[in-house]
Amino acid sequence: MSAQRPRQRLYLVTPQLSDTEPFERDLGAALHAGDVAAVLLRLAVADERTLINRAKAVATVVQRRDIALLLDGHPQIAARAGADGAHLDGIEAFNAAIGSLKPDRIAGCGGLRSRHDAMLAGEASADYVMFGEPNPSGGRPLFEAVEERVAWWAGLFEVPCVGYAADIHEVAALAQAQADFVALGDWIWTAGRAPAAVIAEAAKRLAEPAVPK
Repeated sequence: MSAQRPRQRLYLVTPQLSDTEPFERDLGAALHAGDVAAVLLRLAVADERTLINRAKAVATVVQRRDIALLLDGHPQIAARAGADGAHLDGIEAFNAAIGSLKPDRIAGCGGLRSRHDAMLAGEASADYVMFGEPNPSGGRPLFEAVEERVAWWAGLFEVPCVGYAADIHEVAALAQAQADFVALGDWIWTAGRAPAAVIAEAAKRLAEPAVPK
């Protein structure tokens, strides 16, 4: 069984960005609103030099606040972009990338189709596993299944887990399931409210005492 886990924190997911400059202003304001551990940067398709330049620009905003910047994929450019690591989708992609990231950079793994895949990622030295994020076509497991997977992992393994919240109402439940980090998807940037306000509310819900079931 795992030891007492550290305090739970937020993990932000950006929209897929083709121009990072306008987004940098919103991101800078949002990062003050809660205890954010990491930002997952999703970049639109571009040539390698453009991807590196965009990642470097966002890294400047994120890392000066002592927050990790992770690339969604693109492990081959993580070092040159000054990113802290990369998030890989699926155990196959993770295994292919782990050698280029470790030991200097964070290697996270999502897109895990089964408990077995999650355990393989943990055994391969993943720095975290993620449960509940949408697949490329937007599909997602039932939230009850996500809660169950997070609780199972947190109860047995020391490798941190990220629970993906598809809306503000899922944050407290994922915290209660003992997710180490709660990911706020790109919906926070289009929620009709200032992203900082959404993040502040999520942080408040994360800090609320667990309600016994």
